[in-house]
Amino acid sequence: MSSTLRDAGWIDRLPTDRLIGEYSVWSADLVRLADEMARIDAHADILHVDVADGHFAPAFLFFPDLVAGLRKVSDKPIHVHLMVADAVVLSQIEQFAEAGADLISLHVENASVAEAALDRLDALGIPAGMVLRVETPVAEVAPYLPRLSFLTLLGTAIGVKGQGLNEAAGDRLREAKALIAAANAPRRIVLAADGGIREHTVPLLREAGAETVVLGSLAFNAPDLAARTAWLHGL
Repeated sequence: MSSTLRDAGWIDRLPTDRLIGEYSVWSADLVRLADEMARIDAHADILHVDVADGHFAPAFLFFPDLVAGLRKVSDKPIHVHLMVADAVVLSQIEQFAEAGADLISLHVENASVAEAALDRLDALGIPAGMVLRVETPVAEVAPYLPRLSFLTLLGTAIGVKGQGLNEAAGDRLREAKALIAAANAPRRIVLAADGGIREHTVPLLREAGAETVVLGSLAFNAPDLAARTAWLHGL
């Protein structure tokens, strides 16, 4: 597959009449990654790659070479979610951009370097996203919205798998949706939910305004992925 970054207009071409399928590589069988990418190819709209440094988030996740490897076996857009300390945000943007990321999200909590990071993404021609921890007030993202293409709200504590959805997740999505509508941004801003994604929570998140949910085990462990995809698209 090509290692060239796609044109930034790919986000505008994402579906608007159904949930966007954003598949978390963290839940794939990493030993059989190429096979996993082939298995989900007909169903995924975006590949989601978490990056964590063990400080900003407790896990250690993934690295630029993984993104470069994905780029060789999949032509799906790659969304890199940086969960890293302020001191390395800019260097991580450079490395993941070079590896082939099509969208890079930093955290609103990276406030000391946020403007510089968004400037760098603009210079690289890579769409920018932002992510909010579950405890961070949604209003804190408002000043950045005109520069964003994606806004992701975490519904669980950062960087830990298998948690239940925070009870405030729906209200937070509704607040974010209203902020996006009021921002009069010059481009589409996709609203995403990440964490606590289960069969009983996805309809609630969709109703609250999520345009995509980050799918982990709900997709990769589905007994019938085509049926699971049809269900998601029908919400």
